[in-house]
Amino acid sequence: MSAATISAADTRIPLRSHLRHTGALIRRNLLWIRQDPESMFDAILFPVIFTLLFVYVFGGSIGQSLGGGQEAYVQYVVPGLLAMMGMNMAQGVGTGFNTDFNSGVMDRFRSLPIGRGSVLFAKIVVELMRMLVACVILMVVAVLVGFDITHWPGLFAAVGLATVFGSALMWVFLTLGVVMKSAQSVQAMGFLVLMPLQFGSSIFAPTASMPGWLQNFTEYNPLSSLADAARGLMVGGPVAHGLWVTLAWSVGLTAVMAPVAIHKFRTKN
Repeated sequence: MSAATISAADTRIPLRSHLRHTGALIRRNLLWIRQDPESMFDAILFPVIFTLLFVYVFGGSIGQSLGGGQEAYVQYVVPGLLAMMGMNMAQGVGTGFNTDFNSGVMDRFRSLPIGRGSVLFAKIVVELMRMLVACVILMVVAVLVGFDITHWPGLFAAVGLATVFGSALMWVFLTLGVVMKSAQSVQAMGFLVLMPLQFGSSIFAPTASMPGWLQNFTEYNPLSSLADAARGLMVGGPVAHGLWVTLAWSVGLTAVMAPVAIHKFRTKN
C-alpha cells in the first residue's frame, strides 16, 4: 500500500473512531507496563537518585552561594528537577517507539484499519502518565530532604507546565524513534542533545557565575525558562517571562514536529 493510499485512508477515519483507537492503544500500553514492571524503573528511580545526588553532593557548596546552605539549595534545585522530568521521559518514548518498530509491533498496527496518529498519541499519553508518577515521587523525596511546599497551586501549575513542555519534546523523540535504526542510536542522540541542555541551564545552579558565552546560551535554552518559571511558581519569584517562553517553545515544537512524526510513521518502510 502506498503512502498516499495510507494517508487517504487515515483521513477517512472519523474523530470518534480516532479517539476510540487511541483509548484502546492506551489500554494496551498500560497492560504492557503491568506485564513488564521493570519499564517503570526509570520513572521511579530517576527522581530519587537525582534528588539525593544533587542535594547531598552539591547542596552545601552551591547553597552557600545562594546565601543559605543546603536548605536553600533544596528550594532551588527541586523546581529545576521537576522541569527536567519531561525531557528525560521524552527520551524514553523515543527508544521505546524504536524498539516497537524493530520488534514488528508497529508493522502490525499499520496493517490495521486504525488512525496512524492514534498510535503516536497513545504513546504520548502513557508517557505523560509515567511522567506524573515521576513527579509525585520527586515531590515525596523532596519533602523528605527538606523542601517546603508553600504554594500548592503553584506546584500544580509547575507540573502542568512541565507536562506541556514534555509532551512537545516527545514529538521530537518520536521522530527520532522512527528515523533512527536502533534504540541505542536514539538513546545516544538523546544524550548528545540533552546533556548540554540540562547542564547549560539554570536547573542545577544559578547562571550568574557562568562565562559570558555560556550565559548567552542559557538565556535561549528552553530548559532555563522552564526551570525559572517552575521556581517562581513553587517558591516565589518572576514567572511571566519563563512561562511565556516555555509555552512558545512548546507550541512551536509541537506545530513543527507532530506533523513530521506522523508523516514519518505513515511512510516508513
